[in-house]
Amino acid sequence: MLAYQAGIAKFDGADTQVFGISEDFTPSQKEFAEKNKLTFPLLSDFSKRQVAKDYGVLIAELGIANRSTFVVDKEGKIQYIEEGKTAIDSSGAEAACSRLHHKN
Repeated sequence: MLAYQAGIAKFDGADTQVFGISEDFTPSQKEFAEKNKLTFPLLSDFSKRQVAKDYGVLIAELGIANRSTFVVDKEGKIQYIEEGKTAIDSSGAEAACSRLHHKN
């Protein structure tokens, strides 16, 4: 999340919206966002983990999601996916958003 916050201007310049989604309970997300001065929304998938299921990243036996980045275009189509340790690097998502912005 810190990498995305550090590069937020690049996302803003590409006419995009950044969201963070986790399986954490909303109060802990609020504390995390305030502590790290995040300017984008953090959404909770705590109760049913439906978003993680729908996006195919839920590790059901652990009740958590694999760290993932998705770039979804304005029509709702997934245009970019990155999973695992490299998903914390925002450069792939930044490049995908820039390509979509210049495509339109």
